[in-house]
Amino acid sequence: MASLIDPLISFASTHALLAYLTLFLAALLEAVPIVGSVVPGSTIIFALSALVPGGQLELKWVFVAAIAGALIGDGSAFCLGHREQREILSSWPLSNYPRVVAQSEAFFHRWGTLAVFFARFVPPIRAFVPVTAGALGMRPPMFFAVNIPAVLLWAPAHVLPGVLAITALHRYAGFAPHGHILKHYWILAVIVGAVIIALASWIVRRRREAGKPAVHAKPSTS
Repeated sequence: MASLIDPLISFASTHALLAYLTLFLAALLEAVPIVGSVVPGSTIIFALSALVPGGQLELKWVFVAAIAGALIGDGSAFCLGHREQREILSSWPLSNYPRVVAQSEAFFHRWGTLAVFFARFVPPIRAFVPVTAGALGMRPPMFFAVNIPAVLLWAPAHVLPGVLAITALHRYAGFAPHGHILKHYWILAVIVGAVIIALASWIVRRRREAGKPAVHAKPSTS
């Protein structure tokens, strides 16, 4: 992974417009079923956000690119599912991933409309819940009413860890966030961001487990 991200960081530090385009595509592709499970969109967003403290990228445009990509990706997947209805879940290529599709359906049935919100923070079903929500008949106004706030929270959760990590290094460790050595610090941004996402996933799992009815052993008849 480092062998792929390091050249990207070096290139992005001198080509801001292409960096914003990369952020947009990373966020968009994360929302595409199957593709979102393969493309390291979160890693790319974490890494490129580390360029903000040094001035190579502007925070507002990083947010715009990430939010726009996520909204278009989620919205397109939902609209596709809404148009094709339930048949899409058993059609190629989703038919090749029955386990993840089943998990997405179970997640949606468990949480209802909130599944759209929580799924934004829980890979890999993040890439499957929007199309599942559409296929299972969720109304578009309800989907977007939940999805838009989720994306608006998801973007800072992915961008700010990298920004804060590099800023802290600059302020407290005397690290200057510019120059070619910056590319080696994207790993710290990824680690901080991954911890936040892991914590969010853990909270969702705990709430899901807490909502399950307890299984009591049958009394012995002997």
